[in-house]
Amino acid sequence: MLSKEFSFIIANIAHLEKENLEISKGNVGWHLDHSLKVINSVYQNIKESNPNDYQVKLNFLRFLTFTIGSFPRGKATSPKSVLPPEIILKEDIENQLNLAIKNVEAIISFDENQFFTHPLFKQLNKKQTIKFLGLHTNHHLKIVKEILR
Repeated sequence: MLSKEFSFIIANIAHLEKENLEISKGNVGWHLDHSLKVINSVYQNIKESNPNDYQVKLNFLRFLTFTIGSFPRGKATSPKSVLPPEIILKEDIENQLNLAIKNVEAIISFDENQFFTHPLFKQLNKKQTIKFLGLHTNHHLKIVKEILR
């Protein structure tokens, strides 16, 4: 899970400073840092969740986004906890990446009803959380690819 995405991040750590303001306000480092912060933050949330508290509820926005398989650009704002710092260091990206790889592997062993609560999509069980992490990471990596063109 996310192995292609992690390989892409590894291959592009050298380009942290590259930017294209016509594509995004954030440079390559911003998008890589944010993506890894989200993975690691979601891991903490799902790890600490109680599967008995999970409630199946329909969410139209989640259904639509997961069906389409992508997020619209510029429509959501990130919580402060997953925003990158002003200065993004290669070592920080590498450390977050190593942690994210371990965390994603660990999520696979969690109970099916362990969950992460997203501000818009609400409770996402393990399967939905894995889908969300893939969609979110790929959303930012597409932006990185455009910046690097």
